Amino acid sequence: MTPDPTMIRIGQGVELHHHQGRREAARDLFAQIWDDIGGEQGDPLHVCVLAHSMADVQDDVDQELMWDLRALAAVDLVTDERVAQAGVPLSVAGLYPSLHLNLSECYRKLGDLDRAREHLRQARAGIGALGDDEYGQLIRGGLERVAEQLGEATA
Repeated sequence: MTPDPTMIRIGQGVELHHHQGRREAARDLFAQIWDDIGGEQGDPLHVCVLAHSMADVQDDVDQELMWDLRALAAVDLVTDERVAQAGVPLSVAGLYPSLHLNLSECYRKLGDLDRAREHLRQARAGIGALGDDEYGQLIRGGLERVAEQLGEATA
């Protein structure tokens, strides 16, 4: 399997943001990659992962929501074969919990608690696709935090 150069570049942006605290540099890199892939017309896996990552570096909740919605729309076009080909250690089903978690958080911040709860429910429904590894624990912890903020019992 040949490493996917676009996924590597997206990973570099995630590294800038999460490990180096360089949010603006990550946002600039993501914007360049977005242009390079052709925006929403690009490979659905690239669109999904890039939009999901771009949402994390937005300062405005409405912009964050827009990117998260792009990611969710793109994931419906991704296949397990494409994910495996890119070297992503998840199935397509494993992408949904994080996407719905982020949408739940956006809607909570915007005060749309009904939509926030609906995306929380969808994230919980798909959590079984995640392993008990660091990533799965991260998403489960995020679900517990959002559920608590929404006044929901944790599952």
